[in-house]
Amino acid sequence: MSIAFNYAAALPEIVLAGAACAILIVDLFVTESQRRLSYWLTQLTLLAAAYLTLASPDDTPLRAFGNMFVTDKLADVLKIFSYIAVSLTLFYSRGYLLARGLFRGETFVLMLTALLGMMVMISANSFVTLYLGLELMSLSLYSMIALQRESERAVEASMKYFVLGALASGFLLYGMSMLYGATGTLDITGVADAIVNAHSNRVILVFGLVFVVSAIAFKLGAVPYHMWIPDVYDGAPTAVTLFVGSAPKLAAFAFAMRLLVGSLSALAFDWQGMLLVLSLLSMLFGNIIAIAQTSIKRMLAYSTIANMGFMLMGFLGATSDAYSAAMFYTVTYVLTTLVGFGVVLLLSREGFEADRLDDFKGLNQRSPWYAFMMLLAMFSLAGVPPTVGFYAKFSVIAAAVDIGLVWLAVVAVMASLVGAFYYLRVVKLMYFDDPLETLPITARGDARLLLSVNGLALLLLGVFPQKLMGWCVLALTHSY
Repeated sequence: MSIAFNYAAALPEIVLAGAACAILIVDLFVTESQRRLSYWLTQLTLLAAAYLTLASPDDTPLRAFGNMFVTDKLADVLKIFSYIAVSLTLFYSRGYLLARGLFRGETFVLMLTALLGMMVMISANSFVTLYLGLELMSLSLYSMIALQRESERAVEASMKYFVLGALASGFLLYGMSMLYGATGTLDITGVADAIVNAHSNRVILVFGLVFVVSAIAFKLGAVPYHMWIPDVYDGAPTAVTLFVGSAPKLAAFAFAMRLLVGSLSALAFDWQGMLLVLSLLSMLFGNIIAIAQTSIKRMLAYSTIANMGFMLMGFLGATSDAYSAAMFYTVTYVLTTLVGFGVVLLLSREGFEADRLDDFKGLNQRSPWYAFMMLLAMFSLAGVPPTVGFYAKFSVIAAAVDIGLVWLAVVAVMASLVGAFYYLRVVKLMYFDDPLETLPITARGDARLLLSVNGLALLLLGVFPQKLMGWCVLALTHSY
């Protein structure tokens, strides 16, 4: 089969796009009480895409569409965790969506199209493909946030995200155009070859790099490009907040890898300095501002900013081991976020959003198991052993120490101690305060089971992190 039209490389994406169209049509002919058909078709689509991704014949990267699209081990691993994140989001949020009239085909299709954009970003081997995937994901997210049209906060959050996202897209396009002007190609590997062979203007390259790094920082939510995160997390429906805060982080990591490592690795000295500042500001600003929050969603939003700062530390090493640490951090952060917001979703009910910290008072008295799940999530975000968050933080801090940035490692440890205050405050509220209400917590059996497995995985991966870290190392070894 010709490399230029190797559709097998993009088979999961093709199936996902076709299924999204089919679900949209099927949803037109089902009644309100039959919406579960669209829901289960969405879950089946995710399962089929996961099977096709795992069925990759060997470790050799597959290229398609004139080398604009590549399926390698990095793409496979990130896509698998993206499917898991989207599927768990659907399971956890089913009751929430039903109670708010959002359990309908538009929600499921937008989730699938956003996932499709993420998958295209993850497998992009050209600036054009990367931008198409980014815009497909972003436009879907803007629409999802505003789905609850009667909510002024949701519409406002969507508009803020849209305006700032458009600005970031402009930065990215301008940066890519400068890189194209300097190298004469839009192909990611072609740009890398042109830089290595000195067939490019270095001044133009560095200017383009500044705009590209700005776009990456926006998608990750790093300071000073973080402005959208607290408002979007707080204003969007909690189910959408969970979606925005999980799977897109995996795509953003791939976005950074494809651009910084795939095409601009020869400029590592230049982008390391930029990422150093972004990482430092994010860790300090995110953790300090989170202390003052009274909303669990805004607290977790600033926690996201801080955690992306830790993740960026892995890129500073500019080695395969350092990138593996950053990838491990991203994956474990997504798994932890799913548990944290999963508990928030299960505590919410019709007419009530469990988005205040006070809503977690006395949770241990109402449901010891849910309180334990939230405790594991908070411990993991804080980096408390034996949860997986401890090993994740240790690995990125070790990557900084390996390149002589001991002072940054010390700052990271101090930032972690600051972060531990507001994470442990949630634990204190759950275990040592009296509950504000005594209503029983009801949740579907599948959501309870999967949340339990998800939460216990944070503990298991903390004790035995070698397998997951091995996948990250293998993915990067076979891809770069």
